[in-house]
Amino acid sequence: MTSLLAWLRLLRLPNHATAVADVLAGFLIVSHTRGFGWPPLPLWLAIAASLCFYAAGMVLNDVFDVEVDRRERPERPLPSGLIALGTAARVGNGLLAMGGVFACATAFLSGHAAVALVGAALTSAIWIYDRQAKATILGPAVMGLCRSLNWLLGMTAAGGPTEQYEWLLPIGMGLYIAGIALFARDEAGRSRTGTLCTATLVMLAGLLAAGAHTYFLADAGGGSTWLRAGQGSSWFLLWGVLSASILLRNVLAIVEPTSGRVQLAVGNAIMSIITLDAVLVLAACGEQWSIVLLALLAPFLVGRRLVAPT
Repeated sequence: MTSLLAWLRLLRLPNHATAVADVLAGFLIVSHTRGFGWPPLPLWLAIAASLCFYAAGMVLNDVFDVEVDRRERPERPLPSGLIALGTAARVGNGLLAMGGVFACATAFLSGHAAVALVGAALTSAIWIYDRQAKATILGPAVMGLCRSLNWLLGMTAAGGPTEQYEWLLPIGMGLYIAGIALFARDEAGRSRTGTLCTATLVMLAGLLAAGAHTYFLADAGGGSTWLRAGQGSSWFLLWGVLSASILLRNVLAIVEPTSGRVQLAVGNAIMSIITLDAVLVLAACGEQWSIVLLALLAPFLVGRRLVAPT
């Protein structure tokens, strides 16, 4: 049981639900799916690829960070010796390879070669982040790129992006994640106020960019029946309230930049990825699929009782 819990901690189990939400949202929005039905096989394969890539990134992150964790987080699975470093490295590399295999399978079955290219780019971005970029000024940007590519796994599996404004989704959510990564940079100790303020502005820019997708979608006469029925103002109010609730936690951490407050803000921002994706799907595809995405909060919350998301 101890070994299983150690692996769940190493994999950051709760966060995998956010990776699934991104791929599912990207596929649904690009494919203009409105009626509720069983998802096609390419979507399942894209989700499998995303889960493998995410798990690989988490494991390899701790493999390359083991010396730092021995000093700052000795209770983690690798520095504590609960999982052997060599075993973790083999599992991480194996998961990275499996992600590529699933991406290629998605490309073959969907007929969209771009999925394989996105898989290759995501493999490179994960390796570069974990091995080189994480401790540099480029770290948050590369982390954001990984999230953008994760969105594109789902979008390309559906043959997109097909409209220029659809690029706002991976760009916006990538910026949002880059901001979270910057916000969490010094979460083990006392964070710098300037860094936290900059990170919050980056997150805000991402939220504005992703929200702008719905504006252009409505302007083009697209979206769900709910959006086309003139409910755009209600959607933007919902997006604004959700964004404000996320950033309020950031502000509280900026006022008192202790490790506890920063970690609470980061955990809340990560959990909110699922809700943000669901609200984006609400505008494009309707209530049914939005509820499906919100249901992913259940495994996140259950998983969070077992292991921390950060």
